[in-house]
Amino acid sequence: MPQYINLRGHDIYGYEWENDGEAVVLLHGGLSKTSSWDYLIVPALEDDFHVYAYDRTAHGFTADQPGSLHFDFQTKEAIAYLEDVVKTPAHLVGYSDGAIIALMVAIARPDLVKSVVSIGGNSHYSGVDFDMGQPMVSEDDLAEYTLISPDAPHTLLEKTTRMFEIWKKEPNISDEQLASIQCPALIVSGDDDVVTLSHTAHVYQSIP
Repeated sequence: MPQYINLRGHDIYGYEWENDGEAVVLLHGGLSKTSSWDYLIVPALEDDFHVYAYDRTAHGFTADQPGSLHFDFQTKEAIAYLEDVVKTPAHLVGYSDGAIIALMVAIARPDLVKSVVSIGGNSHYSGVDFDMGQPMVSEDDLAEYTLISPDAPHTLLEKTTRMFEIWKKEPNISDEQLASIQCPALIVSGDDDVVTLSHTAHVYQSIP
């Protein structure tokens, strides 16, 4: 059952599908939430693995904090989650921004990561070939946000604007950092993804 977990002084919304298998942590995409994709991933995992997930700070059911949308912040949060909640090395499955965080955790704390599945992730902001346009919020998105987020309704557009600016400058993972990843890594991208196929291939080729 999902529930709030106090992670070093901040309440995050966590999920757990208990099993005696190895730990798997799901990391959702940017400006998204766990429930946007867990129903696609968990059925293939829950019989064999102990699956964990959480709404990152400023996403889904988890409230905002200063600086929370930057990848360094989110990577430190993921490390704290692995240390305090999972308490064992885990397989990380990340989508989009979650994939970036999975790679960054594997670089920063290899002792906490058994493997990485990067779905539509990029190591550098230049790897994205997509015009995001101007930040905007649909009526449906605002209605859902108002229903689930602890933050005030007007903050959805503010977060979206902040995230758009971050995506122009982050992530910035060097090839040397990618080369330091020692765990098994599966690099996956759609053939018409916002991350170019050439960049996806570069990430793959950079990891030994």
